[in-house]
Amino acid sequence: MELRDLLARRRMTRSFDGTPVDLEWLEELCALALWAPTAGNSAGVRMNTVGQGDLERFFAVATDEQWRVRSARLPGLRRAGAAVLVTTRPEDYLARYREEDKAASGLGDRGSWPVPYWHTDAAMATMALLLLLEERGWQAVLWGSFRHDEALRRWAGLEDEELFATVLIGRSDGGDVASTSLERDVPARRDRVRRLSP
Repeated sequence: MELRDLLARRRMTRSFDGTPVDLEWLEELCALALWAPTAGNSAGVRMNTVGQGDLERFFAVATDEQWRVRSARLPGLRRAGAAVLVTTRPEDYLARYREEDKAASGLGDRGSWPVPYWHTDAAMATMALLLLLEERGWQAVLWGSFRHDEALRRWAGLEDEELFATVLIGRSDGGDVASTSLERDVPARRDRVRRLSP
């Protein structure tokens, strides 16, 4: 399958059928995804797998009772076959950019980064994972880290890392409710590409 077809076909899936994901296979896929670019070869992105048997505990920590009661999507999300917690280690980047060949950049201090490349690298590795999953016939959704990330990092034993996002993986059950975001009137993709002539 061509990359253009994967890009066009990939969608976030929020309702799974309960098919488990083989963790050894998933860990190999994660290692492939980490071929994504990494600033200064800092290698500060990590992918942490969670098997289906631990997803109930994941949801108990990653959500609160109020959300679980009102969320129509929770039952479908709970049927995911596995999850990957994508984390970053900012200190790996700061240490790398203090090294002699990078020190002139002035990026050895966290506050000096206008765009923290640990987030950029995590996003690229996550997109690579989403495309690899799509290529192999699996579906996934990106679960944003907006609340409870500190508790989730404690639960996972990742206190020295920052949580970028979680990818829930499985087979679609066909019951996914489309996001209301898709109803928004936005510029066409081609209209968001501009040619500059300074």
